[in-house]
Amino acid sequence: FSWEGKKNCCKAEGLFLSWRAEAQAHMTIQFPEFEGFMKIGRLSREIIVTEKIDGTNGQIQINEDGRMFIGSRSQWIAEIVGDQVNYAAHAKSGKPVDNHGFAGWCFSNRDELQKLGIGRHFGEWWGAGIQRGYGLSEKRWSLFNISKWADDSIRPKCCHVVPQLWAGDFDTPSIFAVMSALGEHGSRAAPGFMNPEGVVIFHAQAHVLLKKTFEKDDAGKGREQIAPMSA
Repeated sequence: FSWEGKKNCCKAEGLFLSWRAEAQAHMTIQFPEFEGFMKIGRLSREIIVTEKIDGTNGQIQINEDGRMFIGSRSQWIAEIVGDQVNYAAHAKSGKPVDNHGFAGWCFSNRDELQKLGIGRHFGEWWGAGIQRGYGLSEKRWSLFNISKWADDSIRPKCCHVVPQLWAGDFDTPSIFAVMSALGEHGSRAAPGFMNPEGVVIFHAQAHVLLKKTFEKDDAGKGREQIAPMSA
């Protein structure tokens, strides 16, 4: 084999390898974005059953700089900075949005509400003039996260918490028993009010909220994600 022959052979092999690499590049499969199947939780795990209060959703976000943002279920409605409140304008009317006076209440209690701490906090704004009214002459804000705020000594004095009715491993008969007792004895959130709305079931492992109501239980939105329970 001559030196010239070796050069020609190597050149040919190099051209072949280059061609093969180029061909493989053109043949690269364009996969769609991969999405794995969800992790399946176990049904027989802890649940917490609370009274479902018929009001309107209200949330408060507190930033590190102390600024407080007030929201409804679907939008931000106000910002509180020190001794000033700035209302958002309604998209159609241009008038300030206040969600049944929730932002005004937050402004009046801004110093106490700072005790909630940095983060996002969810609750139900309910009482006089909102949905069932519950026979109250005032409005209340009840926090959803009972694991964090059930202790009266650490919860801001202006806040309430949704009543816990039962806790234990998931058990359908127990849920129905809780519903039966609630219907018979009336609201735990507003004692003496005999037309409660229903219950909310928090499944701890699956991190979901489920609701069951006395009226129109076959209608509505069904399942809701549990993220709001984190604060």
